[in-house]
Amino acid sequence: MKRREFLTTGAAAAAALAATTAAVADDHADKAKDHGGKFKLKYAPSPGQFKAHAGNDYLDQIQFAADQGFTGWEDNGLPRQKPEMQEKIGKKLADNGMTMGVFVSVSADMAPSADKDTRDKLTSRMTEMLDVAKRVGAKWTTVVPGKVTQKMHMDYQTANVIDNLRALSEVCETTGLVMVLEPLNWWANHPGLFLQQIPQSYMICRGVNSPSCKILDDLYHQQISEGNLIPNIDMAWDEIAYFQVGDNPGRKEPYSGEINYQNIFKHLYKKGYEGVIGMEHGHSVGGIEGEKKCIAAYRKADDFEV
Repeated sequence: MKRREFLTTGAAAAAALAATTAAVADDHADKAKDHGGKFKLKYAPSPGQFKAHAGNDYLDQIQFAADQGFTGWEDNGLPRQKPEMQEKIGKKLADNGMTMGVFVSVSADMAPSADKDTRDKLTSRMTEMLDVAKRVGAKWTTVVPGKVTQKMHMDYQTANVIDNLRALSEVCETTGLVMVLEPLNWWANHPGLFLQQIPQSYMICRGVNSPSCKILDDLYHQQISEGNLIPNIDMAWDEIAYFQVGDNPGRKEPYSGEINYQNIFKHLYKKGYEGVIGMEHGHSVGGIEGEKKCIAAYRKADDFEV
């Protein structure tokens, strides 16, 4: 084949492939919009959760989630994105009427000390995070108080955590950003961390006494740490600002384990919860089929009577 013919044939093939790819993408989009409408609650996928369908492009993943009826988005690693990308993420979410969930702003050992040096480092970090939140329209940010120490009574450690969180709250209150404290389980994922359970988090939030310091109730972690999920939701309700989910065991999508998420979501809906529910879990099956199974699981869990 002559070079000119080769180039012409190659260009035609490339054009045909591009047209086919576009047609498939359009077909996926059309089918996605016929999925049953928006979910009742703001379930929030994360980057990479639907990449088998949407590809590696971050903004395309947001669009795919929106087309499936999801109205929340969550990205723990958001501060690692460049400011220009954060602006694009914020715009993409706004264009689709989606609510930005949490990103992790501060993860530091707060229990051993609440001295000036510790507070200055913490508040400096949080001050930087205010701009990140503004770019994406975020209302909440995750704070993890770090590790417990064996060299100090737990009550003294609690007092230090409260003092450090009061300093962080003063920063957040300037813009209305809400820190959400996430208790994490020791037994499967995070041995040795200070904050473990909802009652403990409730006590700390009461001690901080700020509208910018609330609880992130990750029901996967709390099923492992304490169970009694709905009663603990009710007991701590005034201090809970955010939820995350994942089934147990395995930390996969709803109905892959033992938690009855339809009952929980119905309970949250009836209580008037309007915040985001972060889908912080993996898939029990890989690839496109796993993503389809995940979406179907949320459709099932969201199919409660109101």
